[in-house]
Order: sequence, then structure tokens, then C-alpha cells
Amino acid sequence: MNEDKLMPIHPGEVLLEEFIKPMNLSQNQIALALGVPEQCINEIVHGKRCITADIALRLARYFDISPRFWLGLQMDYDLDVVEDEIGDQLDKEVAVMTVICAEK
Repeated sequence: MNEDKLMPIHPGEVLLEEFIKPMNLSQNQIALALGVPEQCINEIVHGKRCITADIALRLARYFDISPRFWLGLQMDYDLDVVEDEIGDQLDKEVAVMTVICAEK
């Protein structure tokens, strides 16, 4: 990973820092409201579980926010992690397609 690049932010950290803490909610309250085990929410906020489409829909309904918000956070996180893992290798293995336009 590039030393100047920030660490990817897991969507669970956003859930914890931007929703649970400011709203003074507990993980148990969220789990009960979403109809999922508390362990599921705990693993999400600790970055051990991803936001699935199912969880995104539940969070979206509960917080009255788009499920695409949650899935977008997860997608951005996943891409950042994989780019950090294989970015240099990808540069070596996959060339950028160059389109040669014939002059008429």
C-alpha cells in the first residue's frame, strides 16, 4: 500500500461513528430493529463482516437512507482493499487497451 494513501474505511466504522454513537444507540438496539443477531452488527462494526444487500436494505429502512449508500460504502471499501493488495501486480500484468484510430 502507498504510504501516502489513507487506510480504507470499512462501512461498519461509518455505521458506528456516524450513526450508532451520535444517536446514542446500542448494537443490540440496532440488531433488534433490523431483525438480525447482535453478533451480525458487532462483526460489521468491527470490520469482520461486510454489508450485504440484505443488511443494506434493513439499514436503509431503519435509518431512512438509500440502500445504495451502504452498498456504495462496501463497494468502495472492497475496491480499495483489493487495489492495495494487487495494484502493483495489476500494473505489471494488465496493459491498458490502446485504441489506434486510423486516419482517413
